[in-house]
Amino acid sequence: MNIIDKKYWYFLISLLVIIPGLISLFFWRLNFGIDFTGGSQITFSFNQKVTPQVISATEKAFTNNKIQVVSVQTSQNGIIVRTPPINDKQDLAVNQQLIPAFGPTYKQEDYETVGPVIGSETTANAFKAIVVASILIVLYIAWSFRKVPKPASSWRFGICAIVALLHDVLVLIGLFSLFGHFFHVEVDSLFVTAVLTVIGFSVHDTIVVFDRIRENLLKSGSSAFTQVVNDSILQTLSRSLNTSLTAILVLLALLIFGGDSVRWFIVALLIGIISGTYSSIFNASPLLVVWQDVEKSRRNKSLNGKLNVHSNGKLAGIK
Repeated sequence: MNIIDKKYWYFLISLLVIIPGLISLFFWRLNFGIDFTGGSQITFSFNQKVTPQVISATEKAFTNNKIQVVSVQTSQNGIIVRTPPINDKQDLAVNQQLIPAFGPTYKQEDYETVGPVIGSETTANAFKAIVVASILIVLYIAWSFRKVPKPASSWRFGICAIVALLHDVLVLIGLFSLFGHFFHVEVDSLFVTAVLTVIGFSVHDTIVVFDRIRENLLKSGSSAFTQVVNDSILQTLSRSLNTSLTAILVLLALLIFGGDSVRWFIVALLIGIISGTYSSIFNASPLLVVWQDVEKSRRNKSLNGKLNVHSNGKLAGIK
């Protein structure tokens, strides 16, 4: 199985997944939850199926108290209402409106309020966490692979791992931008946790392949770099797939039997693990080969240029 020979096809598949997400991010961005924007979120559960009449009555309880309804998310037996920040008195007033309409058939499960200052601080901290994690990963990989034989460079391993990591982050964020636009899925602090978890998994899986490449380079040298990389991928393929499949099966069980509150967190982890497995095998290592080929071509052109200059100089001396 020659994975490296078809590397550009694998790059194309990645682009076909990433580009729609980037377009969605450009036009629609992410549908941020109150963790980032600030506001109040009230969760109600019902002993009956949520119908349009139930949704309308719930919204009316807010509008009657002059509370703006920013968004409404529904499930089979629940409603989540997002509003600008409200206080306990306003929350009580809403419930007093709902009691005559639903009586004991409804229950307020949760009520939380986040200020806009805290929301902006959460956004900044999430961005800083991803940037710092990426920098530390590059430095760690560069140090761990410092003994890799020339002309391969330890920095190349680190940078290619970050490119694969960014691939997974872009896939995850892009898809959730699409989910937010079409399915009204909100991005909250759990999503940041999922992104950081995916980063860790992606790098872990990539390092497994890179470490085998390093071992094989130490044995055979870098004269057949492309073949060494392809052999290393195949030698670690079953391990990568088995590890990922184990995690995916656990997450599928949680998705089926878990609650609504963690559903999209689990979906984010599933997407990230699948993307991380793909990028480690079909993106990160092939990028090393592309980089090596570009560097080799550049050296050959430079050498040919020097030889031409030297030959022209000799001919001028003969004349």
